[in-house]
Amino acid sequence: MIGRLNHVAIAVPDLAAAARIYAGVLGARVSAPQSLPAHGVRVVFVELPNTKIELMEPLGADSPIAAFLARNAAGGIHHVCYEVDDIIAARDRLRREGARVLGDGEPKIGAHDRPVLFLHPKDFCGTLVELEQVG
Repeated sequence: MIGRLNHVAIAVPDLAAAARIYAGVLGARVSAPQSLPAHGVRVVFVELPNTKIELMEPLGADSPIAAFLARNAAGGIHHVCYEVDDIIAARDRLRREGARVLGDGEPKIGAHDRPVLFLHPKDFCGTLVELEQVG
């Protein structure tokens, strides 16, 4: 059902500083910052030959990653994102298997202007999983 790894998301307290580390120290290509108010984050993508790294900082105290950063002040891996061809079919299959879809269960538009859903970390070995439709 899942396809390739789309990205690994890292929550950071300072997006500009994190982008400088990836661009300067690691020599990576980093996208321009993008604010995603519907998701409560500001992001950049580190472009790698085989996937992406999403660096994200909270947009305000009510951001979904604000609590994560309160527990992990230096930041850290927040979620992994897998590609699916049909997000509704994937959601329905996962629900039949007992997985919990976060929020209201309806896809939202993500950073790549594609439908996304998040799955409860307790159902996936302690890892928050994002699904992104690519088909």
